[in-house]
Amino acid sequence: MATLYIDNRPFDVKEGKNLLETCLSLGIDLPYFCWHPAMGSVGACRQCAIKIYKDETDQTGRLIMACMEPMGKETRISVFHPDAQNFRKQVIEWLMTNHPHDCAVCDEGGSCHLQDMTVMTGHNYRRFEFPKRTYINQYLGPLINHEMNRCIQCYRCVRFYKDYAGGKDLDVYAAHNHVYFGRERDGVLESEFSGNLAEICPTGVFTDKTLKDHYTRKWDFTFAPSVCQHCSLGCNIIAGERYGELRQITARFNSMVNGYFICDRGRFGYEVANIPTRINQPLILNHNENIDPKYLLNYVGGILSSQKCSGIGSPRASVESNYALQQLVGRENFYSGVADNEHLINQTVLTILQSGVASPISLKEIEQHDAILILGEDLTNTAPMAALAVRQALQKNSFSYASQAINLAPWHDTALREYAQHHSNDLFILHPHATKLDELAKQVANLPPDEIVSYGIAVRSAIEETLIGNTPQRASADEIAQSLLMAERPLIIAGTSLMNEALLQTASDIALALKNKGKQVGIFFTLTQSNSLGLALMNPKPISQAFEAIENNQSEVLIVLENDLFRIYEETRLKDVFSRCKQIIVIDHTQSATSAKASVIIPAGIFSECDGTLINNEGRAQRFFQVFQPKNEWLKESWRWLHYCYALKNGIAIDENLSINQFQKQLTETLPQFKGLEQTAPSEDYRVYGQRIPRAPHRYSGRTAIQTNINVSEPKPLTDNDSPMTFTMEGFRGMAPSPLTPFFWSAGWNSVQSINKFQIEVGGPLHNEKPGIKILNTKENEPPKYYAPTINKLQIKDNERLVIPVYHLFGSEELSSKSIAVNELIPEPYIALNEYSLQKLNIKENEKLSFELNNKTYQLPVKVKPELANHIALIPAGLEQLGYIEFPGLIEIKVG
Repeated sequence: MATLYIDNRPFDVKEGKNLLETCLSLGIDLPYFCWHPAMGSVGACRQCAIKIYKDETDQTGRLIMACMEPMGKETRISVFHPDAQNFRKQVIEWLMTNHPHDCAVCDEGGSCHLQDMTVMTGHNYRRFEFPKRTYINQYLGPLINHEMNRCIQCYRCVRFYKDYAGGKDLDVYAAHNHVYFGRERDGVLESEFSGNLAEICPTGVFTDKTLKDHYTRKWDFTFAPSVCQHCSLGCNIIAGERYGELRQITARFNSMVNGYFICDRGRFGYEVANIPTRINQPLILNHNENIDPKYLLNYVGGILSSQKCSGIGSPRASVESNYALQQLVGRENFYSGVADNEHLINQTVLTILQSGVASPISLKEIEQHDAILILGEDLTNTAPMAALAVRQALQKNSFSYASQAINLAPWHDTALREYAQHHSNDLFILHPHATKLDELAKQVANLPPDEIVSYGIAVRSAIEETLIGNTPQRASADEIAQSLLMAERPLIIAGTSLMNEALLQTASDIALALKNKGKQVGIFFTLTQSNSLGLALMNPKPISQAFEAIENNQSEVLIVLENDLFRIYEETRLKDVFSRCKQIIVIDHTQSATSAKASVIIPAGIFSECDGTLINNEGRAQRFFQVFQPKNEWLKESWRWLHYCYALKNGIAIDENLSINQFQKQLTETLPQFKGLEQTAPSEDYRVYGQRIPRAPHRYSGRTAIQTNINVSEPKPLTDNDSPMTFTMEGFRGMAPSPLTPFFWSAGWNSVQSINKFQIEVGGPLHNEKPGIKILNTKENEPPKYYAPTINKLQIKDNERLVIPVYHLFGSEELSSKSIAVNELIPEPYIALNEYSLQKLNIKENEKLSFELNNKTYQLPVKVKPELANHIALIPAGLEQLGYIEFPGLIEIKVG
């Protein structure tokens, strides 16, 4: 510990931090712009000036920038010395000379860091009377709006976009006194993390374009803590609502998961909640009369009581909803809502994580590992935040190397980055095609899935020193093995995207080999959907067995929960199965090919209208909360509808006031593998000084005006029986447990930078942080074993190609693909081949290739990917225009 004297007041603080973050951690308001806790210091804005003194006898001191000065054993500073205050005031006045007077119309107004810092420095009058410098704005795509005139040249945008996230197409351009932050020319920002610019930028240069069409000030939102629904990582988000619509998603800090940032799919995929094709009303086929909830439930209850039922779960529905369906139909009639090969692979992931072969690490813990092997996963497109974490892991080692070499603290960003540019952690990637992380890798091998498995087996053998022979893989496998063995914390990353069980087993074997060598090895798996692991934990039967039960007259009614079966199963088989069902009951929030076949449709609320729990890829249970109660009485949680049906089927009274916490207790008693789930958030009776937690900021306005077309009187606030939060601005103002923090605000800190006030220390965990509950139990009585998978190498003819999936940030995931802004960025269908295949086919790039796959004829334009193996073809996964494709598949092509 060190002693810091601030205006002669002593504080015990940590060494190694800079003075700015130390002051902020102590709760002292010191203005800044260019510094960010995730990106370190560069001293560009000159706003955090303070006075520092040599010792207690020094009465003069000197001005320094707090973000660039390290803590010593004993340091004396003044934050409030008139010289420091005047300097800061002059800097902000200089920065504001060319800033427009447009706060009233600026998208950042009311949540602007520049506004906060201007007030904090005491600058309240503009003396500059001359024409302001102006710029032409750029088109940056459908997601981000550009207003360059508001820029104060803090460099945060390019530091995040280029240095932190690895983007290539946004930069800073300068000529004499003109500095411009943008692209070389107009165009869509290419980074998967471009949306973070809206939070990184301390002014309104970069803002959320999807919010612009229905803009709302921060104080007029209703907010709720939530969890991203668009991949398996479980990033924490804040969802914002106004006028009964979901209008904004921002990052919610979680020190163990996503930290400060989220990817663009998570930020902009929310518009699926507002699309016109939402299911808002129930449907009973051939019933024309008005349907009310009582009639619907009695009708469905009659079906369930008199006919044999099967239920198909969903990897994108909450744990509670899947359990409610299992409870309704019985465990023996509950089936997985994924294709059979994915069902098998998800169960394999679960088995490996529970085996104790290695520690299942969190997203943020990736950054602590110093050698990484990625097997068969394009993280940038399947789990973008994991790719961002890998980038930070590589940087941290290089910074550590540079820090020791030139004796600088880790926050000294520019100097360390410059010195360490050719030193980084070792990254090895084995994948069928090129990925964005390849540029950082020490070794990349583009191989078919079976050869990746073979390569992985060679790596395991090299680790165990049993690799023999002079195979082509020998030297490379030795290099990977030696790097993993020399690392203090090696990490193995794999996933389910290639639908290859042997690949996952190989990842497990490599981890076990490292563990047996005494290494503190981590393992990280990605899955396809937000609750894939939660569904696997319920031990459902494969979906094909549900269809067999229907075909064998063992089931007459099929209940489909939040799932489009046409995305996961072959169309002809589905149509045949559906034709045999007496009733098809669909519970969902979005229209699909499956809902079009339903005889009964029950509307369900989407995540912003519901409460529930998701289990992420590491087995971390996290709760999401409804942002608002829909005016439409039909939009209830799926689990609530299913519980009502269960009560009617079994002749028991419906509990209208059943809370999610009460339901979770039933769940954990029935399914002990979910023990701890009920601890993800405080129960509905939790209070702080007798008060609930408000969802709305204290300046929330217009509550009466919103209702004037109905009643000019103040409407009664809605009540929430599922959480300790209110739908109003009245309640406890302070630091509630992190799962109940709907937004971050502190006096004088209206912008997202107010997160500093909620952290134990700047950049560290939140006060009262509960970053989810890890519920996977290791089977300690069964020591992990090697899988030693068998390689079944396919014999592929010269006129055949093995088709494997290629994933895209936008388009491969179902819900985000329906978002209006995202839809513009979804690629057109294509097939990718290497140049050898094009020569064989005697066709050129972009010409169309006709082929048959899964008994369906396709005609797709050809893209060239020179790194592909000769017998491999790629087709985008999940694109709606292509329909269901079973991967891997084999196609025959007519060679020229």
